[in-house]
Amino acid sequence: MLGGVYLYMRYVPTYELGNPSSAQRPPKVMPSSGPAAGDHGHAAMAVPAAPVVRSVEQVFGLLLVISIAAFLVLGAVGAVVGWIMAGRMLRPLKAINAVAQRAAEGDLRQRVQADGPHDELRDLSETFDDMLGKLERSFGEHQRFAANASHELRTPIATTHTLLQVALSDPKIDLPALRTVAQRVSEMNRRNQATVESLLALAEAGSSTLKREEVDLEALVREALLLELDAIREQHLDVSSHVTAERVTADRVLVAQALRNLVQNAVRHNADGGAVHIRVTGGASGAVIDVENDGPDLSPTNVESLIEPFMRGTGRAVGSSTRGHGLGLALVQSVATAHSGTLRLSARQGGGLRAVLTLPPPAAP
Repeated sequence: MLGGVYLYMRYVPTYELGNPSSAQRPPKVMPSSGPAAGDHGHAAMAVPAAPVVRSVEQVFGLLLVISIAAFLVLGAVGAVVGWIMAGRMLRPLKAINAVAQRAAEGDLRQRVQADGPHDELRDLSETFDDMLGKLERSFGEHQRFAANASHELRTPIATTHTLLQVALSDPKIDLPALRTVAQRVSEMNRRNQATVESLLALAEAGSSTLKREEVDLEALVREALLLELDAIREQHLDVSSHVTAERVTADRVLVAQALRNLVQNAVRHNADGGAVHIRVTGGASGAVIDVENDGPDLSPTNVESLIEPFMRGTGRAVGSSTRGHGLGLALVQSVATAHSGTLRLSARQGGGLRAVLTLPPPAAP
């Protein structure tokens, strides 16, 4: 605005300050661009020239008029440009608000998918989309968990109910038959108890407060292998372990549970005469527990789903008494999350699974 006022005041008016004779000078006349007046008998039209300023008062008056005119033009242009820019800037926020309202109603599949320059609003949109994706996966996992848990608990309960109904409906049932029914009911109850304990361990691993202490990883590996010694001998497995990181600062109960589940999973879902390799290494980045086992071929899709609760692999179970509940790797994932670590699963060439649990050192207070 200042530049426009300066240019107008500098070049447009004709200043004749202090020249009284100029007061009688007629205004300038601009010739007409049309045909000459003599050709058609019409006089040339007079066009007012630029204003002539002859006093200081006229200077200030003209300056005031031009400033007000420039201010009005600038205000109008600024309002239009500001309205356009505000609309462009608020459009992503409106989209985010619309998606948030639909997500609040339960539709977590919505995404903002903002385009345009990588500014703060674009970053906010991408963060919001990432949050919705994580929420959608989390709700999906919880729904599958609830459905699978209900199925796992309903099946043995229904079987137990059927056994008792059959036994009660037979008026001539003898003691050996009752003992058989009691044994089968006891086995079903044992499996229900094991499932409930696994569910409780899974819940505690995700919500418990860590009690960090020095953990002897070599001793935990030895304990986990001793617990599976009978199954190892039954399947004639070749087990090897190599531990270089003997100690790590972590929650001993959770790490022991994670190690037992990794070893148990490697033994139960293995082939007769197969192998189990356990390597525990460490360094400045923490401890890395690497467990590999032989077994059937696994597809990448199947491997990714093994972390979800109640999802079992395609490996054979050792027996009905040692059949897993599909909660082992889910619990290991919860232990890794509680320690700000990671659990990576990958299919081995030739069959089998590789599980790598990383436990980083605790952050400095």
